[in-house]
Amino acid sequence: MTDPGQRLLLLDTASLYFRAFFGVPDSVRAPDGTPVNAVRGLLDFITRLVADYRPSHLACCWDNDWRPQWRVDLLPSYKAHRVQREVAGAPDVEVVPDPLETQVPVIRDVLAAFGIVVVGADGYEADDVIGTLATDAGMPVDVVTGDRDLFQLVDDEAEVRILYIARGVGRHERVTNTVVREKYGIDGRQYADFAALRGDPSDGLPGVAGVGEKTAATLLNRFGDLPGIVAASLDPEADLAPGPRRKIKDAAGYLEAAPSVVAVARHLDLGSPDLTLPRTPAEPDVLVALSEQWGLGGSVARLVDTLTTR
Repeated sequence: MTDPGQRLLLLDTASLYFRAFFGVPDSVRAPDGTPVNAVRGLLDFITRLVADYRPSHLACCWDNDWRPQWRVDLLPSYKAHRVQREVAGAPDVEVVPDPLETQVPVIRDVLAAFGIVVVGADGYEADDVIGTLATDAGMPVDVVTGDRDLFQLVDDEAEVRILYIARGVGRHERVTNTVVREKYGIDGRQYADFAALRGDPSDGLPGVAGVGEKTAATLLNRFGDLPGIVAASLDPEADLAPGPRRKIKDAAGYLEAAPSVVAVARHLDLGSPDLTLPRTPAEPDVLVALSEQWGLGGSVARLVDTLTTR
């Protein structure tokens, strides 16, 4: 039986540290002049989220591969506009500002010193790690992200919701199935198919030409899911107007590949990481040294206080 006090907080870590980097002035620097705005901003975000939601468990979910080759093989346009350099046999290099790239190893070191677990999977994105950890978690789950694709995980019955930070961590929105239906006219479980139909330029998803949000929602409510829509397009007796029927048929190749690209993985083998959120730093001496080296004093102290008093 699940402890009623348990709650799992899953962080889309890159979403948070990118937001910190662009939201915290780059005048925030270490004693040697290195920018640490993303490091301090991320720590402050974690402090706020832990203080507000009091999770018993937390994972910083990581992009071991931000653009998996298997997704690119299915849909070559997937995130293509964000590639800085292609690398044979390894993850492509994403366009990341140099002052942020230098901070990512510091983030990893500080999280390790706190004892906050980082979870990634080779060949998969943080979204897939989140999908796996959120599925059958055995406790309420809050997913912190600025990525609407993760709305597909919303499940009121399983108590999985999204803390959507598009307007900022301090102004985040709690997204439940009711919210998804109010915004888009569909259920959360239909969101991946909805995104495939509508398209998403930020991920290089072209969508079905001429099908916007309203048409996508209408089709999903009428036929249930993407396979149902495709089947209807091939059935002369189906209640599908000539215009949408033609558009769906013309996009048959795309619609065969897109669902696997958009759907997050839910059953990765992640081992058995201990997601228990520590009450005290795992390596206090290391944390002190890192704090002094990188000038993280206030941000580290606030998170320590929040962990020990929650």
